[in-house]
Amino acid sequence: MAKKQNKIKIIPLGGLQEIGKNMTAIEYKDEMIVIDCGLSFPEDEMLGIDVVIPDVSYLVKNHDKLKGIFLTHGHEDHIGAIPYVLRKLDVPIYGTKFTLALVEHKLKENRISNAMLIEVPAGTSVKAGLFKIDYIRVTHSIPDSCALAVHTPLGIIYHSGDFKIDHTPIDNEVTDFHKMAEIGARGCLLMLAESTNVEREGYTKSEKVVGKTLDEIFLGAQGNRVIIATFASNIHRVQQIVDMSIKYGRKVAVSGRSMVNGINIALSLGYLRIPKKTLVDINDIHKYSKDSLTIITTGSQGEPMAALSRIAASEHKKIQVSEGDTVVLSAHPIPGNEKSVAKVVNQLFERGANIVYDGESDIHVSGHAKREELKLIHRIIKPKFFMPVHGEYRHLYIHGELAQELGMPAENVVLMKNGAVLEVSRNECQINGQVPSGNVLVDGLGVGDVGNIVLRDRKHLSEDGLMVVVVNLSKQDGSMVSEPDIISRGFVYVREAEGLMDEAKEIIKQTLIRNQQKNNREWAYIKTSIKEDLKSYLFQKTKRSPMILPIIMEV
Repeated sequence: MAKKQNKIKIIPLGGLQEIGKNMTAIEYKDEMIVIDCGLSFPEDEMLGIDVVIPDVSYLVKNHDKLKGIFLTHGHEDHIGAIPYVLRKLDVPIYGTKFTLALVEHKLKENRISNAMLIEVPAGTSVKAGLFKIDYIRVTHSIPDSCALAVHTPLGIIYHSGDFKIDHTPIDNEVTDFHKMAEIGARGCLLMLAESTNVEREGYTKSEKVVGKTLDEIFLGAQGNRVIIATFASNIHRVQQIVDMSIKYGRKVAVSGRSMVNGINIALSLGYLRIPKKTLVDINDIHKYSKDSLTIITTGSQGEPMAALSRIAASEHKKIQVSEGDTVVLSAHPIPGNEKSVAKVVNQLFERGANIVYDGESDIHVSGHAKREELKLIHRIIKPKFFMPVHGEYRHLYIHGELAQELGMPAENVVLMKNGAVLEVSRNECQINGQVPSGNVLVDGLGVGDVGNIVLRDRKHLSEDGLMVVVVNLSKQDGSMVSEPDIISRGFVYVREAEGLMDEAKEIIKQTLIRNQQKNNREWAYIKTSIKEDLKSYLFQKTKRSPMILPIIMEV
């Protein structure tokens, strides 16, 4: 009888055929590790939802196998789900210093105090059961980003994390090509590489390009205030803004909770250098002339409650845009945010500001590798098998094609979806099975208590409104004790539709009389009758179908 061949299982729980919510389990025999634990932001039809996290029911079921969660870097789509997941899984979290500092802050906000956070500096390794994980320095748009090389009994699995190849990074922490070459020389069994920018030809520009553009902007803004919105996590961008402010004799004020938090964490750990005399409190900006002040703020994506949106709408308590101010949006709009960003830009133009935004200049560069950089990583790592990650289906498909262009056999490229199980041996890989996966919706303090039915109801309410029907029936014979009462919200304004409401009440009366004549005292049946008769009448009159909620009271 042939000996059963051992296989490694790769189980993506998020991040495939979508942007965000990155999470991947690697399982061998009775041991498992997880790479990243991210969230995504709700789609338009997810009304009222705050964030979306992966379904971790498979991890909960296999809790005894799980050795830890290993983080590649500190962006929300890689760490954002940790506070929710730790409520179900008591496991150690591994990451670099800056990544864990961001995690620790998130846990404090969520009042989680017993988490085990284990620092792994870039360039070092850590053991977790049968696995050994190398943390390999890469450049990205947040400090302390790493790729992971997972050493397993069957071979090395290389996970690229999010990366770009920047030979002149702001912090001088360059990509560790030497370590990558070692992995390639030893032999890589499987590579998982990000696919975000695989459609874009060439190389991603260095972050230092933005510094040159900022210099031109500051030079042209002499005599006026400069307000710059960027991502709170882009500490290298913040450093360049601070450096230009110092060069042109400006103080720096910070607005927006996430920006203040991010800068404070970076300052405390030494990832950001701002002289004490340069940083001023946002409450004191009125003490400084316009030409001696730079304001760094959140809101580069047009988020309604972010500082820049409130500034543009003249709703910010401390900052008012006036004619001549230079306002810079130092970020590309994330797909889906274009309208929000355009709204903010239009409002700022109305207030007479000089606006610099995406498409006009090199005011933002991506943190993700383009095609030529991806090719280089493929050539260095030289994996036997390849699984594209971090992207929508077209990104994964195109990245798979790129691997084949570089000579990889088509059967060695695997396009996966969340929840699918990839089994890898030394000589073959194949998809075999499925585990529970999908979206868990977070709404306020509720995690997973809002599902498709609730979303459907919210959509219904948002489109057609609500009508509440209150009827009082006699306990003795089920007859009407008083006129039905109708409360309408989001359907019609009752005072201007009295005729419609009177006819609706008449329909309800006829329905109740019919049920009384049949001696029907079942509340559920009476409610259904009211709903159906009223729905038919209202659609006939208005071509609208509000949600109808009948309330029956016996008196």
